[in-house]
Amino acid sequence: MDGGEGDAVVIGGGLAGMLVVRALLGHVRKVTVVERDRYPDGPAFRKGVPQARHLHILLTGGQEALEELLPGSGAELAAAGARRLDMPRDLLTCGLTGWQIRFHEGRHSLISCTRPLLDHVVRTRVLAAAAASGTAVEVVEATDAVGLLGGPDRVTGVRVRPRGAGRQERDMDADLVVDASGRASRTPQWLEALGRAAPAQESVDPGLQYASRVLRLPEPPGTGVYVQYRPDNPAAGGLLPLEDGTWILTVSGIGGLDVPTDEGGFAEFTSGLAHPYLHELLRGAEPLSPVIGFRDTSNRRRRYEAPGGVPEGLVVVGDAACSFNPVYGQGMTVAAVGALALRDALADGGPRAGLAARAQRAVARAADAAWLTAVGADRPYVDAGQSSAPGLGERFTSWYVERLVARAAVDPVVGSAFRDVVALTAPPSRMLAPAVALRTMLLRRRPALADPPLGPVPATRR
Repeated sequence: MDGGEGDAVVIGGGLAGMLVVRALLGHVRKVTVVERDRYPDGPAFRKGVPQARHLHILLTGGQEALEELLPGSGAELAAAGARRLDMPRDLLTCGLTGWQIRFHEGRHSLISCTRPLLDHVVRTRVLAAAAASGTAVEVVEATDAVGLLGGPDRVTGVRVRPRGAGRQERDMDADLVVDASGRASRTPQWLEALGRAAPAQESVDPGLQYASRVLRLPEPPGTGVYVQYRPDNPAAGGLLPLEDGTWILTVSGIGGLDVPTDEGGFAEFTSGLAHPYLHELLRGAEPLSPVIGFRDTSNRRRRYEAPGGVPEGLVVVGDAACSFNPVYGQGMTVAAVGALALRDALADGGPRAGLAARAQRAVARAADAAWLTAVGADRPYVDAGQSSAPGLGERFTSWYVERLVARAAVDPVVGSAFRDVVALTAPPSRMLAPAVALRTMLLRRRPALADPPLGPVPATRR
């Protein structure tokens, strides 16, 4: 592969940052990754990924994007022990109206594994691809990005500071800067320091907190399990398989419900879920990790894709641009689909005039479906004083999505459309197709199943 022209700096060397590096290969001469941590030698936790010890999944759209960017990644993850669950056949889901029918569609799946495994596989493959490309890649570890260089109309690089006492700041010039630093991104403040307005921001905070623990089960179920919160019960819990025969339990509380992280409180939390099935599965479970809590869970979108949202030379991706309530497991998939969108934008002329706005719009489109479904699900639990007020369009969307989700639990036609969007393989308009809209709005609402379904049924059965 030939190298391109110009230099790029990527802020953040996590999953989103590494996928951005892959997207840049062949389009720029050199990529410098600025990473605040030091990488471990293998799949291991690191401080710079605060959510790493919680449940992580990769949806169909993310799997497809990852495979296009890094062919063979899925097989390598599977060989390392990552688990693949067909959807909805292999995930028992108790939603707002009961248990979802386990339609056997064979169209969508999720990959469940520890975050260190996924990061390690992606990082190793990206650096190997870089070595075989015409683009030089340098990773600068234990270094913070502390500001942008340039002016209000163009970013020309990044100011960095190595971690440690007495370390001096230095400037890195670049033709393109990509911020992949996650929820903690400082780009809005940095743009203001350059004399440019920060982007408009939307926030929808349902007051969710969660906690996780890795377990070994005496009698593992043949499926994953998810019991959703609902207006009359703000507690939820999910159980998914990991590598090495272990399982991860993540419990959450919405609307300000406290989720305990002490031994006794965490063990008893699942007894308060909407159905006792998950609690009963956990009898005799052997804890393999401490209980870890997390609270930074609001849906937040910075509108960098709006006209004038970014200066030339800057693109913002992943959680730095749009982050979600983590309970829906969309973040890594959006990062992968966004990196693919950036690669496609670069293919149309490389890092030249107009790239920033073009690429930012493409990255935003990659997040649209995830944003719509997450916000639609969370609005009923939002404290009006803590989040952006919904407009008429969003209020209708929330009403429609609530009806659609209830119908999807028992209707293969509506369920198929809903899963296409949630898995990020179709745009939100898929949920408005005539057959789907008519079944959602006109057919009588039906309750889902009262108890967990024992087995799958063909998707053609109604």
